[in-house]
Amino acid sequence: MTPIGSKDERIGLADAGALAAAIGRKSHAGKSVTLNAAMQLATVWACIRLTAQAVSALPLGTFRREADGGRTAVDDHALAEVLEVSPNADQTSLEFWEATVAWLISTGNSYAEKVEFGKRLSSLQPLASTHCRPVRLPSGELVYRVTDRGKSEDMPRSKVFHIKGFGFGGDLGLSAIANGAETFGAAMATDEAAGKIFGNGLSVSGILSSEQVLKADQRRDLKNAMLAYAGSTNAGKLMILEAGLKYQQMTLNPEDAQMLETRRFHIEEMCRWFGMPPIIIGHAAQGQTMWGSGVEQILLTWLALGINPICRRIEARIVKDLVPAGEKRRLYCEFNREGLLQMDSAAKATFLSQMTQNGLMDRNEGRAKLNLPRREGADALTAQTNLAPLDQLGATGGDASAARNALAAWLGLSGN
Repeated sequence: MTPIGSKDERIGLADAGALAAAIGRKSHAGKSVTLNAAMQLATVWACIRLTAQAVSALPLGTFRREADGGRTAVDDHALAEVLEVSPNADQTSLEFWEATVAWLISTGNSYAEKVEFGKRLSSLQPLASTHCRPVRLPSGELVYRVTDRGKSEDMPRSKVFHIKGFGFGGDLGLSAIANGAETFGAAMATDEAAGKIFGNGLSVSGILSSEQVLKADQRRDLKNAMLAYAGSTNAGKLMILEAGLKYQQMTLNPEDAQMLETRRFHIEEMCRWFGMPPIIIGHAAQGQTMWGSGVEQILLTWLALGINPICRRIEARIVKDLVPAGEKRRLYCEFNREGLLQMDSAAKATFLSQMTQNGLMDRNEGRAKLNLPRREGADALTAQTNLAPLDQLGATGGDASAARNALAAWLGLSGN
């Protein structure tokens, strides 16, 4: 890696993204929206966590395309060992992909340093997306600028595994948190306001009146005395007033204090930024229940439009950046989407039944998806024969016709 020289090069326009990630973007609500601040919102936490866990839990396999159009699972390739078993010395494959997807969803980009032994990939070391960004040098060369303990260094593109999120092309994916700063800032301000209301015992303000004009020191002493009645821990205390002072309390009912409608809107708005149906994170829209076939269709939509594009994005980048040049046409990695059916026994039983009964999968292939051992004689493709062309009805009788004729002969009905 090549260190950056002058101070201007270390802190310049090229590092604006890194500075913005650290300082955040100021919203009109007065809140600086950073990744850490946004993660304190339950909706943001749930959207990122559930998406990352759903993708990382899918089995990842390495395959080789065969000349006949089929494919063969590859277990002894160096790439399979890194991606499926041990990406690095510290993480399991699930932990690595979980972190990768979390960075991808939150910042729009995910980075990892490629460590090679000779020409063989030996590990992937994750890089924080807030401390790494692609930079185009004046020569047009693409490098990755990594900030570590106050120092910036450039890494060649051949050493970085970069997964880009949604964008309009270019070298960077777009960050949902950065572009949605107004939405997240407003939600942060609403939560803070609600917290302060509850902290004050649901008393947002009150009026303390007197027929006399108070001096400056009297006002100060009176303000300090009133602090003894502020806060939820002091709710219910008996207030003692003298010298003709009168207190008129202004209260909010609990529903108004929670700002239910505003907070409900913010939840749904934040979910839009992450492409997450609110029902997935446990938030039912107005008039919607948490159960039923409608919810099932929402889940399928999320899998098709939310999870699958992320998987395809990762799979394509693996082929482009990690598969050796001479094997890109044949070697590839793929997430097993059927892993999403593991918890739905009825859906999985229906799927396997249809695949085996229609000749698309033999019994042993179906047993393998249930982690059951192979059985002898279960390698043949089978299909139901209850439906057949009319001109083949007699030909399909086979053993059944012979059995019927034998029974008729035994009963003495063969001549009829």
